[in-house]
Amino acid sequence: MAGLRTTTVKPHEAKKRWVLVNAEGQVLGRLATRVATWLRGKHLPSFTPHADQGSVVVVVNVDKIRLTGRKLDQKMFKRYTGYPGGLRLTPYHDLMAKRPERALRRAVWGMLPHSRMGRKQIRSLKMYHGTTHPHAAQAPTAIAL
Repeated sequence: MAGLRTTTVKPHEAKKRWVLVNAEGQVLGRLATRVATWLRGKHLPSFTPHADQGSVVVVVNVDKIRLTGRKLDQKMFKRYTGYPGGLRLTPYHDLMAKRPERALRRAVWGMLPHSRMGRKQIRSLKMYHGTTHPHAAQAPTAIAL
């Protein structure tokens, strides 16, 4: 058993892969868990928590994400301005009509580590309305979720 060793990926050895996700008809929370998994690199057999070996995820058709049940009417998007009395509540009905990428980013951020590593990984999330995106030169591979 002397020859068996656990290999870990060093941060400088990890190379980023570009993936394309079509969010049309996807449920917000289920899409967010899958995107967070790809951002962290947990889908890889060589997953190492301290190395950012996750993929760059390009999500298209963000405006066609759906919520289940009555969440569209009942769920509230909370943000705080930092001032006294600065709590701002926005119904998801309005948020999904105006800025659906905020809903997805918040859902994914809640599933990433709240540390320097998580802040680095959330920057690898690119979201766009419609099917066009400016990352064709990186040739992202389409994945089915």
